Amino acid sequence: MEFLYDIPVIGLFIQFVVYLAGHTPVVAPIVVAAAIPVALGALCGFMNERSGVVNIGIEGMMLTAAFVAWWVASIVHGLIPSSPGPFGITPALLVGLAAAIAAACAVSAVHAWLSITVRADQIISGTIINIFAFGITGYLNLLISQNAPATAGSFKSISLPSAITDLPLVGWLFNSFLAVGPIALSMLVSVILLQVLLHRSRWGLRTKAVGEHPKAAETVGIDVIRLRYRNVILGGVFAGLAGAYLTIEFGSAFQGGMTNGRGFIALAALIFGRWTPIGAFGAALLFSATVGIERLIRFVPPEGTLGDILTSIPLEVYEALPYIITIVVLAGVVGRSIPPAAVGRPYERESKAA
Repeated sequence: MEFLYDIPVIGLFIQFVVYLAGHTPVVAPIVVAAAIPVALGALCGFMNERSGVVNIGIEGMMLTAAFVAWWVASIVHGLIPSSPGPFGITPALLVGLAAAIAAACAVSAVHAWLSITVRADQIISGTIINIFAFGITGYLNLLISQNAPATAGSFKSISLPSAITDLPLVGWLFNSFLAVGPIALSMLVSVILLQVLLHRSRWGLRTKAVGEHPKAAETVGIDVIRLRYRNVILGGVFAGLAGAYLTIEFGSAFQGGMTNGRGFIALAALIFGRWTPIGAFGAALLFSATVGIERLIRFVPPEGTLGDILTSIPLEVYEALPYIITIVVLAGVVGRSIPPAAVGRPYERESKAA
């Protein structure tokens, strides 16, 4: 096998593949952890765009939820200190999680009102949400940081029995995808549930009908306005989970702008995944794989010529890879994705059917 390493260019590629394969068990949990907020954001976009409403405000919703989760949990922890239970659950963390979901749903409700009732430009509505979220969370964090409350901690990962994790291959899969905290686990359940509901439930069929041809859907008795409101607000639940994951599960602190463009990457994952939950989750794993590769090369660089080449590349290049892939996907280089036909078009009930 090693004689293949000496082939010009192709040998380096083979070394790289072998290097990744040999360290996959190490990097897989990192990739999954990085994919969770992106996948949750993509589910928020799925709920919106499948029913015909564009939402580029996911970034702002996630940031708002991240701040509210950390701040509320810290306050409650100061008032009701308690020892962590299973998975690190405390009353403070549960209240913080509920507050994050409520905050994201409230922002989603504003977006729904602007997009559906006011029929404002949906791109501008999402942009306003992002700008407002960056400003208000940054300002409040600056005020609070002068007398910051003690952190409430974070949810802990689920410990799987060694009888499962020691199984060949299957154990690695379980350890990578199921040895996570409760918010991450809720994402995995949501992806499967929404994928089934989209194609096998009355709600899913109505959502697809409203996203493709709302006027035709109205003629068969579907309340387009109500369904869009409900889906957009429910999408806020996933944005709230994504934000809460950043501050009370993956970490235990808040920093201004800590979402780092994950909301926009989530939109790209949704497009790359062709507006399906399973596809969006797969795309989120692809985007997050670059994070795992960057960590792997930084801490366990390969040996020989390949290692010299990879370590000579500035780390900033690896950190930029998710955004570069996002641009490539949005440019349609990997294939054309066809969105729901009515996405971004305000619905006017009083207008005549085409």
